[in-house]
Amino acid sequence: MRGAVEAGLDRTGLQALLKPGAARNALDCAFWDLEAKQAGKPAWQLAGLATPKPVHTVLTISLDDPDKMEAAARAAADLPLLKLKLAGDGNDVPRVAAVRRGAPQARLIADANEGYRREFLIADAPQLAALGIEMLEQPLPAAEDEFLRDFDSPLPLGADESAHALDSLPALIGKYSVVNIKLDKTGGLTEALALAKAAREAGFEIMVGCMLGSSLGMAPGVLVAQMAKYVDLDAPLLLAKDRVPALAYTGVQIAPPDPALWG
Repeated sequence: MRGAVEAGLDRTGLQALLKPGAARNALDCAFWDLEAKQAGKPAWQLAGLATPKPVHTVLTISLDDPDKMEAAARAAADLPLLKLKLAGDGNDVPRVAAVRRGAPQARLIADANEGYRREFLIADAPQLAALGIEMLEQPLPAAEDEFLRDFDSPLPLGADESAHALDSLPALIGKYSVVNIKLDKTGGLTEALALAKAAREAGFEIMVGCMLGSSLGMAPGVLVAQMAKYVDLDAPLLLAKDRVPALAYTGVQIAPPDPALWG
């Protein structure tokens, strides 16, 4: 895209020239930052959003043996919301029970990363709900999620691998109640905001997620997070070294990005 950028490409033109994905996300968010700095106004104001407030990200408990997941949960038991990684292998109920012992007061959501087979989902879902899992993210492979249309789930289901850009939204209706918006999949903040608006109008709750990345990669997502029920932007906390300046994390609370970082 170098030639197009040097020839004067702007953010609007970018949407038609590059498919949704991480490359367009990088350019789209760079254009937002450039527009904000040229206009002397914050990106949230250019987007017509309200003044952003701090948001709380989940902290992820990685998939492991139940005793190790319990120990990880116990270390994070004072945090308001934990996200568990599950496997869909028939051993998830003991894992969730262990986490619940470790963090009895925390709210819990879970992410199966397409790991479940139908029979395990049917068996596990009621038990996960009974243990306080308030949302299960992407239980089945995206290619097999038509089954969810007729599945009377005892807990809300979230779309991750099934949710991409705006054009993926209609296929989610009737299967999921939560849409996980990741800027690396929408191809930037421009389409992420459009997807969030359309999803809310269609009755979905919003989750904002991320791939592994630095504070610069997370900063635009903080704007989308203003309208989200679930925020999963903890990637910089997993890095050995972040960029400077970085997002300001106070525990799991994220302050809106400083313009010196982005926007």
